Amino acid sequence: MILTLTLNPSLDRTIEIGALARGAVIRAAAARLDPGGKGVNVSRALLANAVAARAVLPYGGDEGRQLIRLLADEGLDMVTVPVAGVTRSNVTLAEPDGTITKVNEPGTALSAAELDTIAESVLSAAHEADWVVASGSLPPEVPADVYARLGRRFARAGLRVAVDTSGPALVSALAAAPALVKPNLDELAGATGMPIRCLGDVVEAAGKLRAAGARTVLASLGADGAVLLGDDGSGDPRAWYGEAAVGEPRSPVGAGDAMLAGFLAGGAAGPEALMEALAWGAAAVRLPGSRMPGPADISRAGVRVGPPDPSRPLTAAPHESPSV
Repeated sequence: MILTLTLNPSLDRTIEIGALARGAVIRAAAARLDPGGKGVNVSRALLANAVAARAVLPYGGDEGRQLIRLLADEGLDMVTVPVAGVTRSNVTLAEPDGTITKVNEPGTALSAAELDTIAESVLSAAHEADWVVASGSLPPEVPADVYARLGRRFARAGLRVAVDTSGPALVSALAAAPALVKPNLDELAGATGMPIRCLGDVVEAAGKLRAAGARTVLASLGADGAVLLGDDGSGDPRAWYGEAAVGEPRSPVGAGDAMLAGFLAGGAAGPEALMEALAWGAAAVRLPGSRMPGPADISRAGVRVGPPDPSRPLTAAPHESPSV
């Protein structure tokens, strides 16, 4: 079983519009409300594909209760921790050409006592688990080293720890030697301070994360695919590159979470797991809002995996983009 921990879950409202115009009254073509937060999405993707998963998350206020109702309606196995604050709400504006504009609330602060209760809830729920995924942005006032401290605690309990976050939280987490980190292009550039323009740069930057403590790095590159840098079984690092055909993209929201879920479901090592990760991620991009793909949505026919060409340029440059 795979546990997920989401310290900053959300209600995610996606509104499809014809075009975004500042200062104008815009009529929506469609709208949907989904449970949100990176760890929540990983659990939802695993659930949709009949992979045993359990989500641990704090909740507060009417928004938090609505979030729990939505997750219960999906049948998600979860451990919920009531907190004093109010669960955040996020808004995504989606245009027909695939352009996404997101407005994310900061979330609610968590006290030291609430964080300790959440950590104990993870450990209590972990008797059948071998992975715990700690992912997403940190709520206000939560220390940047929280994933590092939690990671050490979970590792002592025999859990393999995967971390998907950004900025100082990602850099701090490396010191706890997580089994896996999953940065996107922006997060990889931010954590290493490197300019990343080609696949060779991605592999070099991923190597820096491994040198800092991460055992495996799965770098998601958006439309450019993904790079996996991990142990080849002999103790030496080995890099693989993969890409997946998308066709008609609807929304990239949650695609990285679906990718991480697919990687874990696929065995969390080697090219086969990378292929599964890319297939799940591409399927999520073809769906509206932050809906997670099920078996009927996932196609592996358009996925290609092999050694990376270091000279291959990336089509997009990194820019600052926080984890949600």
